[in-house]
Amino acid sequence: MNKKFYITTPIYYVNAEPHLGHAYSTILADFMNRFYKLMGYDSFFLTGTDEHGDKIAESAQEKGVSPKEYVDQISAKFKKAWSDLKIDYRAFVRTTDQSHKEVVSLFLQTIYETGDIYFGSYGGYYCIGCERFLTSKEIVNNQCPEHQKPVKFIEEKNYFFKLNKYQSWLIDYIEKNSDFIRPERYKNEVLSILKSDQLDDLCISRPKSRLEWGITLPFDDQYVTYVWFDALLNYISALGYPDQKNFKDYWPEAHHIIAKDILKPHGIFWPIMLKAAGLEPYQHLNVHGYWNMDDTKMSKSLGNVISPQSLIERYGQDQIRYFFLKEMHFGSDAKFSEEAIIGKVNFDLANDFGNLVKRTFNMTEKYFAGKIPEFFSDCSMNRAVLLDKIKNTSQQYFDFCKDFKTSLGLDKLWEFIRYLNKYIDEQKPWQLAKEAKTRELSSVLRNILESIYLVCFLLTPLLLETAPLVLKALKKDNSNLGNNQLEDILNFNNLKTKEVLDKIGVLFPKLEQVKD
Repeated sequence: MNKKFYITTPIYYVNAEPHLGHAYSTILADFMNRFYKLMGYDSFFLTGTDEHGDKIAESAQEKGVSPKEYVDQISAKFKKAWSDLKIDYRAFVRTTDQSHKEVVSLFLQTIYETGDIYFGSYGGYYCIGCERFLTSKEIVNNQCPEHQKPVKFIEEKNYFFKLNKYQSWLIDYIEKNSDFIRPERYKNEVLSILKSDQLDDLCISRPKSRLEWGITLPFDDQYVTYVWFDALLNYISALGYPDQKNFKDYWPEAHHIIAKDILKPHGIFWPIMLKAAGLEPYQHLNVHGYWNMDDTKMSKSLGNVISPQSLIERYGQDQIRYFFLKEMHFGSDAKFSEEAIIGKVNFDLANDFGNLVKRTFNMTEKYFAGKIPEFFSDCSMNRAVLLDKIKNTSQQYFDFCKDFKTSLGLDKLWEFIRYLNKYIDEQKPWQLAKEAKTRELSSVLRNILESIYLVCFLLTPLLLETAPLVLKALKKDNSNLGNNQLEDILNFNNLKTKEVLDKIGVLFPKLEQVKD
C-alpha cells in the first residue's frame, strides 16, 4: 500500500481576487503534491476559499450584491486562476459548502459538550481586517498595524473557547516535536507567545444582531461561528471528518502551508481545537514569508498586488513556477521584481538548462543522425563520475524538497546541470568527431542524454510543460513516473539505443531586460 501525504494551502479569503501571494502558496503546494507522487506516495492536495465573516458581508454590501452572490463570483475566480496555473488539487473546499457546515456544527457540539465552550461577556478593540479582538500589545496608535486602520471598541455577550486550558499542553507538545512548526524561527515565535503571557480564551461567536453571514452555532441559533473557527475546520471537513475513509487515511499525514501572517491561528488555535476534540495535530506547519515589492509587503490594501494570470501571460508557466520556488528561501521574505524573473529565466533556464538540452540534441543529430548513440564500456568518458554526481545530487534534492526547502533543492540540481555543460566543454565532442573517435563520441553523448533524462525526471513536479516535452523527445513515457523506483532509474541505462530523438526547439527564449 502506498504511503500517504496530505498537503493543504490556506483557504483563501474571498474579500479579494487571487494575487501573487496566493499563487506562490498554491504553486508550492502543487509542487509538493507532484513531488511526493513522484516518490510513489498517494498524495491528497486540498485548497479552497474561506467565505464567511465581517469582511465578506462588508465587501458584498459595497458591490450591491448578496454575500452568497459575492462569494460565488470570487471563489470562481480562484478556481479559474488555479486552472490557468495547472494546479492539480484533489479537492477544492468552500466554507459555504453544506458538507463543511455540517462538520463545523458537529465539531462545535462535540467540544461544547465537553465543557470547553462557555457563554460570557467581553469588551475589546476589534479589527474588521483581522476579524478578531486585538490585545493592547498589538494595537499601535489606536490602529491595527497589519491593516493600518483604527480599531473599534466592542462590548457584547458571546461564546468562548477555553484556549488557556490547553496552553501548557501545547508548549510541551511543540518542545517535544521540534519540527512541528518550521522553519525554527516560527516555532520560536509561537513558543514566545505561549510563554510570555496567559492566553485569553477565544471568542468563537458573533451575535446575529451584528453579523448574520456565518454558520449558526448548533447550541444557540442567535449566534454565528467566528470565521477563524469555521475556516480552520476545512482541513478535516474536506476529508470527511469524522468517519470517512479519506479522513482516516490522510489526516495522520497532514502538512499545512501558510504565510507568516496567519501563524497564530494555525500554530495556536488550530492544534488546541484538535486537542479539545480528541484529535491528533497535523504533522507539520510550514510557514513561508512575504513577497515584497520595493521592500514593501504585497497586499490588497496597499494596491500593489499582481494577478497570477498576468505573470503567466508575460513570462510563461514554467518560468514563473521556477522563479517562485527558486527565489524564495522557505521561511524568509523574498523580493519580487521583473528584473529578478528575467535573470532567473535567462541565466538558469535558458543558458544553463535550455542550452544543455539544445546543444546535446544538435550534436546527436549532427553526428548520429538523431539516433540515441550507444555506450561503450571501454570508453567510460567519466561515466562513473557523472553517475556518482547525479546520485548525490538527487539525494540532496529530495532531502531539501521534502523539508519544503525548494530553493536549496534546485540549487543542487542546477549545480549538476552546470557541471554537465562543463563536462561537454571538457570532453569536446566536436574534437572527438574531428579525430574520428566514434566510440568515445558515442559514449560521451549517451552519458549526457542519460543525464538529461534524469534531470527532467526530477524536474517533472516543477516544469510542467518543458520536462514532459524533453522526456517525449527522448522517447520516454512520463505518464507513469511515480511508479518508478528512484534507485532503478539512477543507472544511466534508461534510454533505448538507436531510438530517434524528436526535434526540439528553443526551450526557454530569452527575455528582454526591462528598460526604464
